[in-house]
Amino acid sequence: MVRQNKGMKATITVAMSNYLEAGAIVAGAGGLTLWVEYLQLTDMWVGLLGALSANGFGAAIGALIGGALVDRYGRKFIYKYDLLLYMAGMLLIVFAFSFPMLLAGYVIVGIAVGALIPAAWTYIAEEAPPNERAARVGWSQFAWSIGPAITLFLSVALAPLGLLGSRLIFAQLFVVAIITWVLQQQINESQIWEKEQEKARLTQAGQAVAKGSLKDLFTVKANLKALLFLVGIYFFWNLVAGTMGYFMPYIYETVGGLSAAQANLLQGVLWTFTVIATFAVFIKLGDKVNRKLLFGIGGVLGIIAWLILTFGGMGMTELALFVTIWGLAAGFGAQAFYALFASELFHTKYRAQAQGLMFCIVRIGVGLISLVVPAMISKIGFQTSGMIMIAFLIISLVIGVIMAPETRNRSLEAIQQERYGKSA
Repeated sequence: MVRQNKGMKATITVAMSNYLEAGAIVAGAGGLTLWVEYLQLTDMWVGLLGALSANGFGAAIGALIGGALVDRYGRKFIYKYDLLLYMAGMLLIVFAFSFPMLLAGYVIVGIAVGALIPAAWTYIAEEAPPNERAARVGWSQFAWSIGPAITLFLSVALAPLGLLGSRLIFAQLFVVAIITWVLQQQINESQIWEKEQEKARLTQAGQAVAKGSLKDLFTVKANLKALLFLVGIYFFWNLVAGTMGYFMPYIYETVGGLSAAQANLLQGVLWTFTVIATFAVFIKLGDKVNRKLLFGIGGVLGIIAWLILTFGGMGMTELALFVTIWGLAAGFGAQAFYALFASELFHTKYRAQAQGLMFCIVRIGVGLISLVVPAMISKIGFQTSGMIMIAFLIISLVIGVIMAPETRNRSLEAIQQERYGKSA
């Protein structure tokens, strides 16, 4: 019991990385119109902020670097330095008085959080008991959801302060990062990674075991199959979720005519439903109920939500239905299952590097679409843009329902041997 409690403490400590990433994305979204007004930003500059931030290319670069470092030097390695970089970026944003300064802060924070995510999801899954792995990974998703909820409600409360309120929201993330950094210095290294390193030193024949390489992710059949499945479900889903994470308040304001405070309140309510569903469905049922079934229900609900928003207009009834249905669906949607499956389907020597590569691909996609979202809305209209989002969600759903594996209550070692052979 004591060991489990220590494991849960480490899980929550590492999961705070997700709070900091999602909080950074939504802090930028919640104050976006204020920065647009203050710095007189054009559509191109707004798109560039979204593209290079924690929501796009910045995170993509960080994930690729972080994944490789974490497999090579250990899961705990990244926690020594990464949040120091995050805090430096946050300070740039808090005190930004020009677009280059704001953009630099966004890029630095993006790189920092991108490097953290593969380490967090890998560490949590490796330290979890087999019958609690979905629940433990679920706590990282819980932190991911509660970060935006808190950030958006703070945006509403601090709205009378204007841009100062936005700066204060970034400042609270700086403070949380300090606390998280201190706590993360106290966690132990992943036991599974340490065992793999011991095994990799010498085989029984006395020959060194080759470390996993980026090339192996494409040439080893088990790796390639997992990459295609996971990128398939997460890339297309995240094109929608990533757009929402950064641009949804902006859409509520420019398309729906809501005030900044109303938009942030609405999005805060959405994330609150995500927190509830993450706990009640993914954490409580992810280790007990058929995962393909749960994935399918979440995927269908997400499509229904976007059908309502796209074709029902942005009246209060439609918006209430949208935030409720999408909020619940996201709690056990593609990201939650991606984080779980990505940790289960790869050999220990590839696990973090594979997650870094996939997260990089996904965030490049979000970065590219972020460059054109403001122009899409103004040029082709929201309804056409919404239909594109629905198509992305359908692709993710179909891939997941067809290819999702059933890995409940199995150890990572057992899954690894099945996929890579008994010599793995």
